[in-house]
Amino acid sequence: MSAGDAIVIEDLRKAYGGVQALDGVSLAVPAGELFAYLGPNGAGKSTTIRILTGLTRFDSGRAALGGVDIARDPLAAKRQCGVVMQHVNLDGDLSLAENMDIHGRLFGMSAAERAARTEELLAVVDLADRAKRLVNTLSGGMKRRLMIARALMHRPSILFLDEPTVGLDADIRRRIWGLIKQIQKQGTTVFLTTHYIEEAEFLADRVAFLDSGKIRALDTPQALIARVGGWAFDRLGPEGMVTRYFADREAAQAAIAASEDAMTLRRANLEDAFLTLTGKAVR
Repeated sequence: MSAGDAIVIEDLRKAYGGVQALDGVSLAVPAGELFAYLGPNGAGKSTTIRILTGLTRFDSGRAALGGVDIARDPLAAKRQCGVVMQHVNLDGDLSLAENMDIHGRLFGMSAAERAARTEELLAVVDLADRAKRLVNTLSGGMKRRLMIARALMHRPSILFLDEPTVGLDADIRRRIWGLIKQIQKQGTTVFLTTHYIEEAEFLADRVAFLDSGKIRALDTPQALIARVGGWAFDRLGPEGMVTRYFADREAAQAAIAASEDAMTLRRANLEDAFLTLTGKAVR
């Protein structure tokens, strides 16, 4: 952990009754990185984001955003970040511009700054021509893009994205992927949770696998995939789907040639790494 880290978590613990949601989580996210946080339901992903964004208090440990300790100065820490939650939380009876304006007011932005920033960001998310329309007239994908724009209104250095493309069609999801990468290229640190594991494989610089409140693995997507092997074949048998992994294509092909079963040869992916290293699926 260094002075250049945008997010720092040290031995973070949080329990709800007798359930340990976070059990000694430690990690550091350098400024400008796109970091993906993956795990099955109940792993502790949402609890982590709620703690980092000031919505939930932790039991012990330390957490900081942009060098600001969350426990000591929660308001200053909140100013460091923008948040896009899993569920749409826009005001549907207001226009796009009005939703943006209210957010700017909450962060003490002047009227001139709010107007300029709204125009700028709605253009970035390709919604400038709908600025005066009611949010209720938007499609699901447009609402997601507006939520991202709103989260960036006060120029946060860190953007939390909690399942930002859940329920969207594949083409709209990929459009939002492009927007997320564009935001990162402008210098924003992005902390992403997602159940679409290919989303993390495509977007993230590094990935953490979280399970039962503990980080089981943390590395680049490529390095995590290499842990299980670069190639895989799937065989459907009486016991169900069986997958074997190999360091190279030649070894996989030799194994297939020695078997009489029908198999599918493919490159290993991040989902293979997650299943192998945690024994569970992201869902």
